[in-house]
Amino acid sequence: MADCGADEPSSRTGSPDQESQVSEDRWSLHQRLAVRELIDTEVSYLHLLQLCALDIRSRLQQLPQGDLDVLFSNIDDIIKVNSKFLQDLQETDSKEEEQVQLIGNLFLEFQEELERVYKFYCANYDQALLLLESYRREPELQREIQGVIESVMPQAGPSGLSFLLVIPLQRITKYPLLLQKILENTPPDSGAYPVLQRATSAVQDVNTNINEYKRRKEVASKYTKVEQLTLRERLARINTHTLSKKTSRLSHLLKQEAGLVPRTEDKEFDDLEERFHWVSLCVTELKNNMAVYLDNLEAFFRFWPRECDLDICGGPVVQYCNLARDLQLQAFPEFKQRLEGLVWQPLCSLAKALGGPQNLIKKRLDKLLDFERLEEKQLEESSMTYEEKEAWHMYQTLNSLLVAELPQFNQLAMQWLGQILRTFMALQRDFAKQVLQRAEGSLAQLPHHQLSEPAFRKLVEDALGQAGHQLCSFQENFKKVLPPPTVQPLLPGAERQVQALLSRYGPEKLYQVTSNIRGSGTLDLTLLQGQVVALLQNKDTKGNSSRWLVDTGGHRGYAPAGRLEQYSVVPGEEKLGGQAGPHEGFRHLSPEPAPAPVPSVPTGTQVVAVYPFVARSSCEVSLQAGQSVTVLEAQDKKGNPEWSLVEVNGQRGYVPSSFLARAPSPAPWGWSLPS
Repeated sequence: MADCGADEPSSRTGSPDQESQVSEDRWSLHQRLAVRELIDTEVSYLHLLQLCALDIRSRLQQLPQGDLDVLFSNIDDIIKVNSKFLQDLQETDSKEEEQVQLIGNLFLEFQEELERVYKFYCANYDQALLLLESYRREPELQREIQGVIESVMPQAGPSGLSFLLVIPLQRITKYPLLLQKILENTPPDSGAYPVLQRATSAVQDVNTNINEYKRRKEVASKYTKVEQLTLRERLARINTHTLSKKTSRLSHLLKQEAGLVPRTEDKEFDDLEERFHWVSLCVTELKNNMAVYLDNLEAFFRFWPRECDLDICGGPVVQYCNLARDLQLQAFPEFKQRLEGLVWQPLCSLAKALGGPQNLIKKRLDKLLDFERLEEKQLEESSMTYEEKEAWHMYQTLNSLLVAELPQFNQLAMQWLGQILRTFMALQRDFAKQVLQRAEGSLAQLPHHQLSEPAFRKLVEDALGQAGHQLCSFQENFKKVLPPPTVQPLLPGAERQVQALLSRYGPEKLYQVTSNIRGSGTLDLTLLQGQVVALLQNKDTKGNSSRWLVDTGGHRGYAPAGRLEQYSVVPGEEKLGGQAGPHEGFRHLSPEPAPAPVPSVPTGTQVVAVYPFVARSSCEVSLQAGQSVTVLEAQDKKGNPEWSLVEVNGQRGYVPSSFLARAPSPAPWGWSLPS
């Protein structure tokens, strides 16, 4: 009995070797279970992805292709990567001793590919959810989609597409947990332990990078939107918070400009920004040049000289007309269509794509000012509010986003620009080749087709030179027979005003208004056609030579230079300015002579109204052109001869004397109008 009692504890506890063996077996069992869970869940996950990509996506034919691309994103790339990953995982089953280490190496090998495909899917996941939300507002469409999901995958339940679309996100976040479970059941002294540690850390880094990429994309989508806001809408967005931010930024910027605070130096970003602006300038210049090129090309082919009747029958003219018509109706429209589709539209798309990075660069400058101000504050107070921390992290996110993606964007933009230029040159070459092919038959029939190119070029230059000399000679002869420039007749009653301007400024300063001028500005004059003014200065205060400062004899102001022309005065009569009558000092070159005024007609003389006049008071009387008028007094009560007291249709009143003229005398051969 004693022996039996002594043997019992020994059999119950076991030896240390036995306990070590049991512990290793337990480690091995849990490790195999963790490995099996990884492989089995990968098989199930890949099966669900294939159901989404093949069965469900192919049955949702009621949705447009654009919606399907948003919903399923790059699921085909994920299937491709995970299929290869699963295949390599399953191959490790045959190597049980090295299986755990092979799995760790496998995750390290697929780290970059997993990050590449999953970060794109995760970044577009929010957009897919917004699309699903829009479907819920259409009950009929929602029922059709749910019916397709339930027929293929009943376990999805009422969540439908939401259940399927979230599966890739759940899988990539579960990889670190599965690896951690394998790592926990691996002895620390095992050779696979450090490999599993690196693999676990690598997969955790993948998730961290995916989250950071997703955050960057959210920031980019927020600040790259180009909104066309009216002034009212912009003012509506201004509040106390925005005013405070903009005031702080402006204050900090002014301090930097004054040298009171230092600027943050970032050589890497500055180089990238300079290259981006250089690319933007190239795209803008090329777009402007291409627009001008298209306009000039259109204008060139819009000219149809062959439609002019040159009275030349047969010969090279007919051949040229046929060739020009062929190019105008067939070759050029085809070339223009290809040019717009292959060059102009891609160039416009590239210019539009520059808007997003430009907005991000501008926003980075604002966030940099906030960041510098917060840095300065932190040195003083060593504390920040939650909102200030958000502004701090926003700058870091924007800066890292631009530093990471601007090089790729610049490179792609340059490749895009280079391809556009190569396409343009290829189109030009094809068009020139096509024109030459069409012209070969016509060129062979021309009289100078046997000449070499230098000889033909010299022949054309000689012909053009001869034609140029003939044109110059014709111009000289034409100038000799041109009629002298005409001058507008003076306004009625303007002789005294012109006389005053002549005596004050001299004849070389006098200009006449060629058409009515309506002043729109404070210092602009309103002038009538035929009015004479004196030039004071041939430009305005801003140096604009198209606006002249003039004097009308009573007012000074600005008038358009294009509506003023030199007023011609007969040289021999300039000296008589102070003595001659109103018409004796001036001679106007006009088609018809002006009628003689009547300031000196005797009382009771019958005259004719030359111009219409509207009475402005009871002391005046209205006139119509050609109306018979009786002059009662050739001056007003103060003796001013510019006004005459007249009688018209039984009414008496004053009218301007210059509006009256003597009645024409009878014709010398004695005929008269019938009574």
